[in-house]
Amino acid sequence: MNRAEKAALQLQAVAVLRTLKETRTYDELAEVTGLPAGDLNRYVNGHVLPGAERAQEVVGGIGHETLAAELEARIGFDDEGYVDNSGVVFDQPFLDLVAPVAAESFEFETPDVVLTAATDGITLGAAMASHFDARVAYAKKSKETAVEEFIESRQRLASGIELTYYLPAGAIDAGESVLVVDDLIRSGETQELLLDIALQADADVAGVFALIAVGDEGTDRASEITDAPVGALTRFE
Repeated sequence: MNRAEKAALQLQAVAVLRTLKETRTYDELAEVTGLPAGDLNRYVNGHVLPGAERAQEVVGGIGHETLAAELEARIGFDDEGYVDNSGVVFDQPFLDLVAPVAAESFEFETPDVVLTAATDGITLGAAMASHFDARVAYAKKSKETAVEEFIESRQRLASGIELTYYLPAGAIDAGESVLVVDDLIRSGETQELLLDIALQADADVAGVFALIAVGDEGTDRASEITDAPVGALTRFE
């Protein structure tokens, strides 16, 4: 880890701790993190930065578990099992914290492009792209009028409905590394289409990440397509 990477990790750890402190006392934060309350006070107030090892623990370990709990508290399910995640996908500061935690937890390689699906995936895609200093691209279910060439991926669902996504052909170059992200993975159909788009572009897949996984079908399906890491911040059965 070079000096710039160390500094970025330390600042990310402080950002995670400051967010957690918004709803906790220092004693409660100490109980969650296992770190002394006095040290937490100094980190949160900017008097000192955590060391690299402690920062990595906060971002990759404590951060993952605690942000997953925060996420679970913000989402709901209706009687038919549909997920209401509006309290998450509209909260850009929260998603900005998720990005470094996801990167550290799942050890995604730094991508050139973060690829997602319009529309709920866009805010997460933007957060991940900003963290990695990468471009963000999002596939749509309709073609843009002014674009001449598209990468198109189509699939007939079990329900008989045909699902198609389009991405402007120039959004991904051959040989680039692509991280596929989305707010939710259930059956894996959307992620399969996004992975197909990346592969049609002759890109390398850096990984697949979702905020929420419902069951194992979607992540298992993605893992059958790529050997890259596949993960979700939290999972429901």
